[in-house]
Amino acid sequence: MSASFSKDPLWGVPRFVMPAVLSAAAVIAAAVIAAAMPGTAAAAPAASANGALVPVRVGTTNVITDIGFFIADKKGYFRDEGLAVSFTAFNSAAKMIAPLGVGQLDVGGGTVAAGLYNAVGRGIDVKVVADKGSIQPGYGFSALMVRKDLVDSGKYKSFKDLKGLTIAIGASGTGTASALNEALKKGGLKYSDANVIDLGFPQHMVAFTNKAIDASITNEPTVTQSVKAGVAVRIAGNDVISPGQQTAVLLYSGEFIKNSPDIGKRFMRAYLKGVRDYNDGLKNGKIAGKNADEVLAILTEYTEIKDKDLYRTIVPSASNPDGRVNVASLKRDFDFFKSQKLISGTATVDQVVDNSFVDAVVRELGPYRSPN
Repeated sequence: MSASFSKDPLWGVPRFVMPAVLSAAAVIAAAVIAAAMPGTAAAAPAASANGALVPVRVGTTNVITDIGFFIADKKGYFRDEGLAVSFTAFNSAAKMIAPLGVGQLDVGGGTVAAGLYNAVGRGIDVKVVADKGSIQPGYGFSALMVRKDLVDSGKYKSFKDLKGLTIAIGASGTGTASALNEALKKGGLKYSDANVIDLGFPQHMVAFTNKAIDASITNEPTVTQSVKAGVAVRIAGNDVISPGQQTAVLLYSGEFIKNSPDIGKRFMRAYLKGVRDYNDGLKNGKIAGKNADEVLAILTEYTEIKDKDLYRTIVPSASNPDGRVNVASLKRDFDFFKSQKLISGTATVDQVVDNSFVDAVVRELGPYRSPN
């Protein structure tokens, strides 16, 4: 039985827009709603006395990096753990932080941005507990793109030619901004040497077509679609530009960790089984492994992209089948956010990350072994 879905009724913004700083108003609004809804802020029960499934509330963005959730739901891994998982769709991970902080959500997931650290610095209790999407060799899901006419004319030849260009990123204070910084550094440039603008990924192709931008750090499927349309050239994946970058993470609310640690462990066990099935479907930088057809069917069922051939064509995101997040990568991005004066407060990466759940589950399951 598939988990239920509902659209986020309170924090809706245009898809892919992710503010770097979570507003105090959003936190207050979440608290008000929680107070008005009996039982909303209560943590998931540690056990069900009558054997009924225990509810776990999960925020998703309904994109490919949520695949661990979707496989675990479709294949019954959550149910096997005695869990009844319900999904609420959000437009960005940033919009999940307030409801996680007040107990409206138990679990969330998405991109790590400066706003997460600022929220934790203000006392919102949220932890990064597992990898949900990362950049691994051959899996450059995000890439540096340059407008095709600039490449064809020779105006762009190498990273140093990014100087002075108008370059789009998904949003300031996110991993795409940090990745662009790494690309600029490869050309001996500073972040201020480019004219950087925030633009949702799906709009990058339109902006290339209209010559409104010269380059971008873009995520799939817009990367593949832009190349196919002949408006941009994929210069380098982020597996070259920012190797190992931690692009998306699994989040637990502090209440969930404190009051329901056993449920948290059971959720993680089911989630990692889903992530391992996804990894079984990966081969040579594509969704082309032994169970690729199963993975593609689940992706097209749960996400907004219904074209299996598009999923076969793109460079998919990677996700650590043993769950651990890349702390060094998070620290690199954190230092960049801080250099841009986007971090306020005293929160640190080490304070935010908790690998104890994945470590406990991997001790039980053993390390992942690829069948491909």
